[in-house]
Amino acid sequence: MRPAINGGIITWPRHRSHPDCRAPLSQIVAPHYLLRTNLGAHDPAQLWTFYIQLTEVEQAFKELKHDLAVRPIYHSSEKRIEAHIFVAFLAYCLQVTLKAQLKRLAHGLTPGEVIAKFKTMQMVDVHLPTTDGRELVLSRYTQPEADHRMLLDLLRLKLPDQPPPKITAKHARITAQPIPL
Repeated sequence: MRPAINGGIITWPRHRSHPDCRAPLSQIVAPHYLLRTNLGAHDPAQLWTFYIQLTEVEQAFKELKHDLAVRPIYHSSEKRIEAHIFVAFLAYCLQVTLKAQLKRLAHGLTPGEVIAKFKTMQMVDVHLPTTDGRELVLSRYTQPEADHRMLLDLLRLKLPDQPPPKITAKHARITAQPIPL
């Protein structure tokens, strides 16, 4: 049972001999899609591919906003709007890359599940005062748990080394001493 198009009207034939004859029309036409486009010169298979890509991009942005807890941000300048779109696009690229990695290496896992798991890892700055008024800053991430290590191994990723400590002179009580010549 194929739909027929005649003068802009789409009809689905229903023959009494067909087993679906008694089924509601919504069940008969359920697997069929109608795409309306201004790209009439393109191959229907290519149009379907474009449509699927569009739905994947829309779904990715929806997931991205949910997974990263992104809320609408209102910007006051064109530069900030462009920067926001650029950052959102970079995040989208990372999510698509993660999705492809998961499909290849860990089929069944979703980017949302991986992001949720890694949200439990934290990056912290430990500030330690020194005796001369300066501050020693140790930036550290929490040690990965067994689940994190398994995901890192599965995705063939390695956490960077812990960053080196920094000493700030923000509140230093240093007095200038003349340099003898």
